[in-house]
Amino acid sequence: MNRFAALLDRLAYEPRRLGKLALLENYFRETPDPDRGWALAAMTGALTFKNAKAGLIRNLAAERTDPVLFGLSYDFVGDLAETVALMWPVNETRANAELTITDVVEALQTMPKAELPARVAEWLDRLDENGRWAALKLITGALRIGVSARLARTALARLGGKEPDEIENVWHADAPPYPHLFAWLEGRGEAPSVSTTVRFYPPMLSHPIEPEEFAPLDPADFVAEWKWDGIRVQAAAGKGADGKRVARLYSRTGEDTSGAFPDLVAAFDFDAVLDGELLIKRGAGVQDFNTLQQRLNRKSVTSKLMAEFPAFIRVYDLLALGDEDLRSLPLSERRAKLEAFVAAHPLAPIDLSPMIPFATWVDLTYARANPADAGAGVDAEAVEGVMIKRRDAPYLAGRPKGYWFKWKRDPMVIDAVLMYAQRGSGKRSSFYSDYTFGVWTEAGELTPVGKAYFGFTDEELIELDRFVRNNTENRFGPVREVTHTKTKGLVLEVAFEGLQRSTRHKSGVAMRFPRISRIRWDKRPSDADTLEALEKLLRRAPAQL
Repeated sequence: MNRFAALLDRLAYEPRRLGKLALLENYFRETPDPDRGWALAAMTGALTFKNAKAGLIRNLAAERTDPVLFGLSYDFVGDLAETVALMWPVNETRANAELTITDVVEALQTMPKAELPARVAEWLDRLDENGRWAALKLITGALRIGVSARLARTALARLGGKEPDEIENVWHADAPPYPHLFAWLEGRGEAPSVSTTVRFYPPMLSHPIEPEEFAPLDPADFVAEWKWDGIRVQAAAGKGADGKRVARLYSRTGEDTSGAFPDLVAAFDFDAVLDGELLIKRGAGVQDFNTLQQRLNRKSVTSKLMAEFPAFIRVYDLLALGDEDLRSLPLSERRAKLEAFVAAHPLAPIDLSPMIPFATWVDLTYARANPADAGAGVDAEAVEGVMIKRRDAPYLAGRPKGYWFKWKRDPMVIDAVLMYAQRGSGKRSSFYSDYTFGVWTEAGELTPVGKAYFGFTDEELIELDRFVRNNTENRFGPVREVTHTKTKGLVLEVAFEGLQRSTRHKSGVAMRFPRISRIRWDKRPSDADTLEALEKLLRRAPAQL
C-alpha cells in the first residue's frame, strides 16, 4: 500500500504530462502483479465497491474524532480522504504495517457490509498518513491526481513498446487486475483475445469547431449529420466465445449497461457492432435529454418504466459486421454498409441518423440554426448541434485531429446575480468557487435559478473569491450569503445548454450545464435578467422533472 500511496502522492503534485507518464511507467515496471493491475483499475475508473461508500468513512471519522472539529476541518480542506487521513488518531507502534493494495481491494469486493467498518478502521490504524489517504481514495474512487484513462494507457504503451491505439484495441478484452494485458506487454504471452464480435470498440471522438475555422476546409470533403441530445452507446450482438448468442449495450466508456435496458438488448437480432445515440421516442418525436434522464440510473427497470420511456438507438456508424472489422474503411464505405444493414433489420430498436444535405458552409450554418426546416422535422427539439466528418475518415480510437468535428448550437445566456458561495473541493478547497445565482421576480425579489462552478479562469477565480470574502452578509455552515440588492452585488453572465420546467426548484425552471461565461463588473444588479425572461427562453413545455 505504501508504494501505491507514494505513486498517488507524486502524481498529485506532478504538473507535467511527461512527468506523470514517467511515474506511471516506472510503477508498472517495478510493481508485481496483481498490485499494479488493481492500481491501474483504480486510476482508470474500473473499480467500484458495492458496500464501501463515502458515508462509511464519515461514520468512522465521527467515532474517532471530534465531530465539530471534523466538520470544520472537512469544510476547510474540502476533501474527505485527506481530512480523515490527517485527523485519524496516530498509532506509532503500528504505522506502516504491511498492507497491499490487493489486500484492500479483495476485502472490499468480498467482505459483508456489516464487517467493513471494523476492517477499514483496522487499516487506518495500520497505515501512516499517506497510506491512509491512498486507502481512502481507493474506497471513495475520487483520486483526483490528474491521470486520465488515456494517459494511463499511454504509459502502458511505453512499458511494452506499443502504440497507445494498440492498448485501446485490447483494453476491454481483459479485466482487472489485467494479468493477460501485462503478460502481453512484457512479452510473456499473447495479446488478450478480441476475436468475438460481441465486444466494445474504443470510440472515436470529435473536436469542437468554431465558424472561423471552416475557411481552410473544403465542404466537398465532409458530410454532416445531427448531433443528438442523448447518450453515446455501442450495440453489440452475435456469437460469444462459447458459440452462444450474446447481446450487449455498452456506454461510451465501455461499461456494460445491458441490465438497465433489457427491452433494447432483447431485440438485438443482428450480428454486428453499431455506434449511435441512445434516445427516447414518444409518438413520432424524439425526446430531449431531460426525458432520457428519467430512464437512466434506475435500480430497477419495470414494465411501466419501459412503456413510459421507450428507448431506441439512432445509429451513425457500423464498426463490425459478423467477423469483419470495418473500422479501417473510409466513412463513406461504412455509411453505405450501415444504410444496407438498417434496411435489412426493420424490427430492431434502431434507426438511421439522417445526413444533412449541404454544399457550402453557409448552407450548414443555416441548417444548424434551423434544424426543423433542414430535415430534422419533429425531432428538432432533440438536436444539440451538428457533427461534421471527413468522407475518407477511418474509425480511430481517441480524438484524432482533422477527422470529426462537433459544432454545438449556441448556448442560452442570461445575466444573474450572485447570491451564495461555497468552497470547492480538492485544489479549490481554499477558494469560494461554487456559486448560486438568481434572477428577479415580478415582486422585485431574487430567486435562485442555478449553480455553477466552472467557466472562469484561475485569475477570475481569485477575483470572485475576494469579492465573496469582502461582501459576505451571512453564513449557513459552509455557505456564505453574498450581498445581493438592487444596488449592491455582482452580476454573472451565465451560459447554459437548455432550460426546462421543474417542480423541484423554487423558481420553477432548471438549467442544463450552467457555467459562468463572464463576470459583469460593468453591470448593476438591478440590470440583471428576470424570471419572466427565463420563461421566454423555454423552447417548449417539457415534462415535469
